[in-house]
Amino acid sequence: MSAHPVEAGSGDADTARQESSAGRASGLAAAVPAAQHALLRTALEHLPHGVCVFDADDRLVLANRRYIELWQLPPGLALPGTALAAILSAAPGCERSCGDAALADAVPRREWLRDDGQRIGMDLTRLPAGGRMALVEDLTGQRQVQAQVAHLSRHDELTGLPKRAALYEEFERLLARGTGAEDLALICLDLGRFKTVIDQFGHAAADQLLCEAAERLRGCTRRTDLIVRLGGDEFAVLQSGAEQPASAKALAQRMIAVLSRPFELAGGRAHLGASAGIAVAPFQGRDAETLLRQAGLALCQAKADARGGSRFFEPGMDAGAQARLSLEADLRQAVAERSLQLHYQPKIHLADGVVAGVEALLRWHHPKRGWVSPLDFIPVAEETGLILAIGRQVLAKACADARNWPSAVHVAVNVSPLQFRHGSLLRDVLAALKASGLEANRLEIEITETVMMEDTPRAVELLAQLRRHGVRVAMDDFGTGFSSLGLLRSFAFDRIKIDRSFVRDVDTHADARSIVRAIAGLGHSLGMAVTAEGVETAAQLDAVRREGCDEVQGFLFSPARPAGEIPGLLKTVVAAGLGRLAAD
Repeated sequence: MSAHPVEAGSGDADTARQESSAGRASGLAAAVPAAQHALLRTALEHLPHGVCVFDADDRLVLANRRYIELWQLPPGLALPGTALAAILSAAPGCERSCGDAALADAVPRREWLRDDGQRIGMDLTRLPAGGRMALVEDLTGQRQVQAQVAHLSRHDELTGLPKRAALYEEFERLLARGTGAEDLALICLDLGRFKTVIDQFGHAAADQLLCEAAERLRGCTRRTDLIVRLGGDEFAVLQSGAEQPASAKALAQRMIAVLSRPFELAGGRAHLGASAGIAVAPFQGRDAETLLRQAGLALCQAKADARGGSRFFEPGMDAGAQARLSLEADLRQAVAERSLQLHYQPKIHLADGVVAGVEALLRWHHPKRGWVSPLDFIPVAEETGLILAIGRQVLAKACADARNWPSAVHVAVNVSPLQFRHGSLLRDVLAALKASGLEANRLEIEITETVMMEDTPRAVELLAQLRRHGVRVAMDDFGTGFSSLGLLRSFAFDRIKIDRSFVRDVDTHADARSIVRAIAGLGHSLGMAVTAEGVETAAQLDAVRREGCDEVQGFLFSPARPAGEIPGLLKTVVAAGLGRLAAD
């Protein structure tokens, strides 16, 4: 209950006023024909709003039933002549928005919070002949909708976590409270292989995973830490009131650990992992925008280093980001102008020294940068999606070039995991074969274990479709992944290529020789040819041949050469290769 500044009359004077007001109500009724009065009363009773009229002394003249219901008035307070102040004093709850100026003309809108939580809005309008008319409505639903809209504008609908704007507001609030920028750290998190979850389990399962990820983050953070969903599979945590940078590092490690545990989804189990980038104020920035940008740069570096790690922002990352943007812009131009080149490295059959095929390797000569290493521009192409356009260009060019070489020479093309995920690889391969006229069995697609591990059933089906069209399939960099043996059971590859990291030490380390021997034996038992890549010395050549490899590839025979040099190179390599092969 709340007292109101309007005072009700008392004693005989008050009774006189009620009678006078009642008389005015009767006078109003008498002035209106009976039929019209009944119609007016019916209309008032069916309005969704409460309606009442007060005279010049703020005494009730008339009121409809909805008005009485909204104010929860006892019958005695709904009679003509009742003072407005008495009604407000009896109403359960308190006024919320007008202070002591309840009846001031300057504040015609009132809001009342009832004891049961309902919100009542009242608009008071002065009548020309004196007195007031009040229009009353239930604002509860409206306020609930407004609160929900306000909540959704600041919170992620899926996970319930605050959005980016809340991060900025909290940062400013902490500074205004005197926390001090030196007490703040921002951690950006990115889930690994999230796109694979969508492809394999569907969007509903991915949403389930994000909700579970949010709960795990809540479980390993303090109440004072603000967790934010930035979008997609990216989260951020603002940590305050902790010793930095040690506390941020420890929190990042805890969050990576909980996100690396398997997620049980409808349809299967998903293993993702996470990476984290950390920026600490004031060393990296004194405002949220700067801190978020720099934590994002650190996250990019953490992802580039290896999944499952964390990195603090370093000043050099800013320069690195600018350099990367410049490289990306130049690469986009190169793709648009089709100025990327293909060079080809021969693969030699050990039994007779014949060139069995060539591998297409991408090269980029920039007018100002000179030769740009694939180690620099391929990751940019992958991250930006440019690899899709590059992949189509490579397939088309490789098939067209191979069409001019002897029919016994096949051409191998490396395929990105993104090309597999995008779903256009089969179409691109068939288009390249058709445009060039190259026989399908002269094209070999090389994939890495990553392609198979991300979505094995889908990858196996796509490889089977390629095989049905006559295209060969090889597994590149064999032995560097985590499930090589299982992958060999899932698909019958035409060829296994032993990673150069094993070939490098094959002539000097017994363990490397054992690995090469085991892979060669495994491949032969499954009917697959085995190629050793990265052969650079005669000693390495002799070792891989003794351990059972079928083909070799490396600088010992030739580096990758432009397409125009391949016809002459084929004859030169054969002669040189036969000489070296006979040397033992």
